Amino acid sequence: MKRTRICSNIKRAVALLLCLVSALGLAACGDAKMEQKQVIAMDTIMTLTAYGKQAEAGLNAAEAVILSMDAMLDPELPTSTVYAINHAAGANTVVSAQIAKMLSTAQTVYKQTGGALDLTLYPLIKRWGFVDGKYYVPTEEEILSGLSRLCFDRLVLTSFPASGSYAVSLPAAGEISFGAIAKGCASENAIDAMRQAGVTSGIVSLGGNVQTLGLKPDGTQWTVAIQDPNDTEKWVGVISVGETAVVTSGSYQRFFTQKNVTYHHILNPKTGRPSGTGLLSATIICEDGTMADALSTAMFVLGETKALNYWRTYGGFEMILITNDYRIICTKGLIERFTQTNDSYTLRFSE
Repeated sequence: MKRTRICSNIKRAVALLLCLVSALGLAACGDAKMEQKQVIAMDTIMTLTAYGKQAEAGLNAAEAVILSMDAMLDPELPTSTVYAINHAAGANTVVSAQIAKMLSTAQTVYKQTGGALDLTLYPLIKRWGFVDGKYYVPTEEEILSGLSRLCFDRLVLTSFPASGSYAVSLPAAGEISFGAIAKGCASENAIDAMRQAGVTSGIVSLGGNVQTLGLKPDGTQWTVAIQDPNDTEKWVGVISVGETAVVTSGSYQRFFTQKNVTYHHILNPKTGRPSGTGLLSATIICEDGTMADALSTAMFVLGETKALNYWRTYGGFEMILITNDYRIICTKGLIERFTQTNDSYTLRFSE
């Protein structure tokens, strides 16, 4: 990762992380000793928290998993698996179980949403400057060229059960990135590493991704803050959760302004331009961190009406949508779990 990219994103993430860590860490009262570790990876600052006698071992294991995935998933790193996929000229590339799960999850969401999540948007994301920080508004011809390279529907993931291995092939013109799903998978695997090390209570906070392990040391639920997209030093409310993932995608997380127009990083695969559905953020709450990350991007792109229809059709998660006209829409499973803390917004629970 380039330092300029990391530094700019750390500045944007600090306020949120301080809020989240305060809300989570201070709430975790009890006799169990708390250990924390901060890691810079995947273009963000990450805070890992664990409690109990195995806390240090758990944090070290979680950090190792995150750094390994970071090296494996950076499409600009010549030694990474993703770089190999993108330069295989259509041939098969052997991939890990982690990559296979992300691809399988992304394929499911891609099909169910009509392509709202497309990991082959990477050439367009680069053209907009969201990879190297050299921001640029592409011409119509450049956008059409980038859209012509979308090919996630032609990605082939093959499983070899006898050896427990996987292979993936992508059309030669395509390039893939796991930016829309990587932190969710990393947080899930980090939690698994902590659990295997003997930790029974902990949290990983990877930018807009939070995943919890067990309950707080005193046996009560965790409190997770939901950031205010209009004032990132505040939050709109908090939710109480057990062991789960809470993942947010929002237009406020990475953006630039040119000629008084603001462009954010979540592109609509149909247009090749920043999604403009009236949402400022979409937060997904479900046990599967990888799925939560995939859905947060897809629901943001779908917009309020289609996202709620998707939830009604497929279920398996709860959702908080924040709109540009100061509304908060929560799915009904959060009625007893979400507490509004910002009266600038109106709150509605959707059936």
